[in-house]
Amino acid sequence: MYAGHQPPKAFSLPALGFILACLLLASALTFVTWKNFNREENLMETFLLSTGQTLIRVFEAGARTSMMMGSRSGNLAVLAEQTAREASIAYVVIFDETGERVTAAGDYREKAGFPQVSLVLAQNKVLTRTTEDRNGNAVFEVAKLFSPLNVMPQHMKMMMQRMHSDDAAYQNQHRQIIYLGFYTTAFDAARNEDIKQSLILLATLFLLGSGGLYALFVVQKSQATKAALENMELYTDNLIHSMPAGLISIDEQRRIVSVNRNAQDLFGRTEAEMLGQRLQQLIGDEECPLAPLLKAGEEFIDQPMECLQQGGKEIPLKVSASRLRDRDGQFRGMVLILRDQREIREMEQALERSRRHAALGLMAAGIAHEIRNPLGTLRGFAQYFSRSKNSDDKAHEYAELMIGEVDRLNRTVSALLQFSRPREAKPMAVDFQQLLQRTMLFAQSDADSQKVVLRLNIPETTTTWSGDSDLLQQVLLNLVQNSLAATTAGDEIELGFALQGDNFHVWVRDFGQGLSSADQARMFDPFFTTRKDGTGLGLAMVQQIIEQHNGRIEVETEPGQGTCITLILPRK
Repeated sequence: MYAGHQPPKAFSLPALGFILACLLLASALTFVTWKNFNREENLMETFLLSTGQTLIRVFEAGARTSMMMGSRSGNLAVLAEQTAREASIAYVVIFDETGERVTAAGDYREKAGFPQVSLVLAQNKVLTRTTEDRNGNAVFEVAKLFSPLNVMPQHMKMMMQRMHSDDAAYQNQHRQIIYLGFYTTAFDAARNEDIKQSLILLATLFLLGSGGLYALFVVQKSQATKAALENMELYTDNLIHSMPAGLISIDEQRRIVSVNRNAQDLFGRTEAEMLGQRLQQLIGDEECPLAPLLKAGEEFIDQPMECLQQGGKEIPLKVSASRLRDRDGQFRGMVLILRDQREIREMEQALERSRRHAALGLMAAGIAHEIRNPLGTLRGFAQYFSRSKNSDDKAHEYAELMIGEVDRLNRTVSALLQFSRPREAKPMAVDFQQLLQRTMLFAQSDADSQKVVLRLNIPETTTTWSGDSDLLQQVLLNLVQNSLAATTAGDEIELGFALQGDNFHVWVRDFGQGLSSADQARMFDPFFTTRKDGTGLGLAMVQQIIEQHNGRIEVETEPGQGTCITLILPRK
């Protein structure tokens, strides 16, 4: 994921689960509340119905008492008035079967507001309904057949009928309907309180759910932000550590705050060893030329600097610096970009060496032609004097010495001519196994004479390469001869090769005296040699031939630890 990328937003499953849980809880609370309302309503109706039936039986008992005492309606009216005075009773109304009102008390509507008497008589059971009084208050009404005589003993009922046989109103008195209304204010208040409590619970649930959902989204947003920051940090770390240059950040006191892997490799130290250190501690005891610039917080580009590795090896660098500022624009340190100049310096040295070689080749070609002819004449005269019978022994000795020196000069001139006019490489199939074995065969006699062991380190499989076999043979013989000159009796010289990636590595390793850093810097210069009988052109020619094959040379050497020269040749 790159830094500016934003993943598509998806609804959070935890948030969806939380919302569903809140909805289920709210639904359950609503359902339970509704069930409680129904239950309370049923309990209210059952209670009021039971109360109404009890009062109706009281009225029937009062009516019977009144009949037995000779009164037809007076006591009933008084009883109705007294009953209607109860706060919970809205009204008491009695109709006969013709629909005429017998007695009434309380706040009731007119006749049109009551169910038809015939309907109550036809049902022959207690009827209930919810209605309103004249003031609009809710009333639970109980309607029932009102017949006080039905519960009298038979002999008393017959006696009452004889006493009032001429009274038609009495004959119809047992066919009456009583309407008893009860206020439901207390029940309504309780139900409203329950509704209020349920609404409070729902509101509390809503607030808790909203708060929980908000907290969940805050946590999710925090996690998303944390993940984005972690991704950004990972992206930045990968970007910094994959840079082809070294990167170091320092604070105001020039202490190292962060380094990438390339910077660690350049200084040969781990991150833990570098953090908190001053830059001066990493580049040596001398004052760093960049110190004044860094102390002043100045920005610069490609300033040269030498860094010192733990082994004492100096590495040339070019350093660029820029300021670090915080969000308020305050100076907080510097960022240093370190570019390794070893390869560039080696290329510059190789280019300079090539220029010197070219100039030397032109000069050598002219000088060689001028020297070779007089050398031939001198050698002829020396041979003449050495064969002369008139010369004494001393003259013969000097003549032989002259011939030897002339031959040595001739070899040097021949090498100069070869160096100035290198033979063009003729590519052919080269078998590395055979090439190394042949080289060892040619050098075996010299190694035996010096009591040095030659050892091959080659793979069993045949490996071929396209190059000039004769030139490579000359290169390997030169390297082996140099190793023989640097070793003593009992030492060992190794010839080997291996395929590494896209390159062939061919090496000659000895465990002799090695080279100092000064000698290593000049070992490929023409006429530089550490051997008394050397011309100083062998390694120069080796480098020339390897460059003809688009290869390069790596040298590993330590004084007293030996030398390993590796030829790196491209497969193609």
